[in-house]
Amino acid sequence: MRRSAGIKFFIVGLMALVMFIPLFFVSDVILERGQYSDEATRSISDEWGGAQQLLGPVMVLPVLAERTVTRRRQRVDPVTGEALIKSDGKPIVDLVTETVSVPGQPIWLFPDRLDLAATMTSETWYRGIFSVPVYKADTDVQFDFDTSRAAALLGEAETIQWNKSVLRMRLSSNRALRRAVDLQVDGQSVLLEPVQTGNRHRAAIEAALGDPRKVSQFTLTLGLNGAEELSMVPVARDTTLILTSDWPDPKFQGAFLPDSSDISDQGFTANWKIPHLARPLPQVTREFDEVGAIYSARFGVAFITPNNFYQKAYRAARYSTLFIGLTFLTVFLIERSAPRPAHSVQYMLIGLAQVVFLLLMVSLAEQVGFAMAYLISSAATIGLLTLYAATGMKLGRRAGVLGGLLVVLYAVLYLILRSSDYALLAGSFLAFAAIALTMFATRNEDWVDTTPKRPTLRKRSAQPTPPAQPQPE
Repeated sequence: MRRSAGIKFFIVGLMALVMFIPLFFVSDVILERGQYSDEATRSISDEWGGAQQLLGPVMVLPVLAERTVTRRRQRVDPVTGEALIKSDGKPIVDLVTETVSVPGQPIWLFPDRLDLAATMTSETWYRGIFSVPVYKADTDVQFDFDTSRAAALLGEAETIQWNKSVLRMRLSSNRALRRAVDLQVDGQSVLLEPVQTGNRHRAAIEAALGDPRKVSQFTLTLGLNGAEELSMVPVARDTTLILTSDWPDPKFQGAFLPDSSDISDQGFTANWKIPHLARPLPQVTREFDEVGAIYSARFGVAFITPNNFYQKAYRAARYSTLFIGLTFLTVFLIERSAPRPAHSVQYMLIGLAQVVFLLLMVSLAEQVGFAMAYLISSAATIGLLTLYAATGMKLGRRAGVLGGLLVVLYAVLYLILRSSDYALLAGSFLAFAAIALTMFATRNEDWVDTTPKRPTLRKRSAQPTPPAQPQPE
């Protein structure tokens, strides 16, 4: 190993690959902490009201259908009212045909126009060391219906029970309705009631409208608590949504992106306008799949924490094999002229220090934030490795070269973690530059030691003097 640089280079590369084992366990710890954070987020979100998905308002019109049925009716004496019985003791039964009214499949009528404006105010709640953004939304919904469309779906001998029509609004959870909720029908307040669906994820509120054919304007005001997201389904023939919030990091998602948006550090404003030809829903139907409509057509905004430090730490763990390899390569290049070669144990200690850097960064980030945690942990790691190179590995002034390279490496890693869009670009350029510099620094290296070995001269040992033979007399 002292004589062949090629063998030593191969062993150093093998040790860099071995460092993947502790990196794997560190990555598992980071994922576990991230899952713990997600559990805290879900817990607070559910208690506050959860992610809100609005569907509606829609009008539900009950239908009565006339059916002709044939029934068996026992004959009775018209005078006494007693049942008539045959001679064999069996009752006399007649087959009677009559017309009855039975409930038919209801008609779902969607609004012609729906304008929804929501103002969202964000708050931050804490569960232990974890923070979760939540919001309060003051929502104003204005809409109207064209009730003449409903008659087209009536079958033979079917009638609509107009006086029993119901207006329904579906929510993710009734627990989110902790502030003002009011329905105005042509300026008159109408009582709203919760709907018992048997599923807490399919909650709703509804109001009995009476005959809606003469109603021209509906206004619904909702005060919602929510977390993570606010979205809706474009149920109207023409749907308009305007969202305003003080949250600076929105994520627009779903089937439709906003027509226009304005995002700043003070919040965002976004506008959607969905025409009837773009939505996957009919204007009036008798078969309405609410769950399918939510999953296929909803759109809105999610509250996100961009590039959170668990994602950054996991990305750093995936790049750490490259950074450890570059550090090993630097030590290999600068320790060739040292008084004594570096031992494999010293390489392993350098690699383990860089692995522990990840744990130190995550533990500090949970307390002081990512930027300060990265500064402290990277400074501690660079200082430790530079001091160890100068004293433990006897590199002297050459330890400053190692320290300078580590400063560059950790600065590049920080840039990679801050901007996920350019992470691959920065990592690939760094790897290419490292290989190019290594090729230049070792252009005159004799990787295979071809110096002929001198024969070893061994000192001949003295032969013992044989004992004198007795002379014959």
